[in-house]
This record gives sequence, C-alpha cells and structure tokens, in this order.
Amino acid sequence: MTDTPPSSEPALRVTTMPADANPYGDIFGGWLMSQMDMAAGLVAARHSRGRAVTIAVEAMKFHAPVAVGDEVSVYAELVKTGRTSMTIDVEAWRRARHVEERRRVTQARFVFVAIDEHRHPRPINAVEQ
Repeated sequence: MTDTPPSSEPALRVTTMPADANPYGDIFGGWLMSQMDMAAGLVAARHSRGRAVTIAVEAMKFHAPVAVGDEVSVYAELVKTGRTSMTIDVEAWRRARHVEERRRVTQARFVFVAIDEHRHPRPINAVEQ
C-alpha cells in the first residue's frame, strides 16, 4: 500500500459533515461507500457515454476512520472493460481540515454495466490506450 495519493485529479472531493457520522464522530462506512460509488459511476458514465449501473463491489477494505470535518478525495480508475461491463478501482483518501497530510482510508473495485433506455445491457467501446 502506498502512502501517496494517485497523481490524477480526484473524481470527487467532499467535506464530511455531522449528519454523515455516528454518535462517536466517525463517518459511516455506508456513506463513504456511496461516495465511492458516485465517483466510479462518473467514470463509468463518461467511458460508456451513457447510463451505467453498479452490479458489484469487490474487495471493499477500510484502512482508517474518517472524522467529521475531514476532506475526502475519491479517485477512480477504469482498469478493465468487457463487452458491456467496466471494472473501476476506487480509493478514498482523507485529509484533516487544517493539515496537508493525506491517508488512504478505503479502497474497492466496482463493476458497472452500461444500459440502454430499456435498462438492458448495451455494448461499450474498449478502453482507448
């Protein structure tokens, strides 16, 4: 595991709020997972040039807690495509509000399928190299 965030721009960045946390001030894992799903969905929609839906989340790992007020940056990278599917690696990194140090807090692999207006799988193009 690297201590350096990806060099690419994050797919999304958000500040955590009290409503996102449990009574102890730790951000809910489900909230963090939803942010990761949104980031992966942005990548999937852009690549497939249309609607895409989550069909699987694989290897979800929580490395460290996130606190209220932390900035969370979510990075998403398309790593594989099939005829209708896309596999996207996602990492979430936290930064406390008044410091520069960042730490990876969560990672997972999301699988999306491109769908048409009838919600049926539709073909997509392969990753352009």
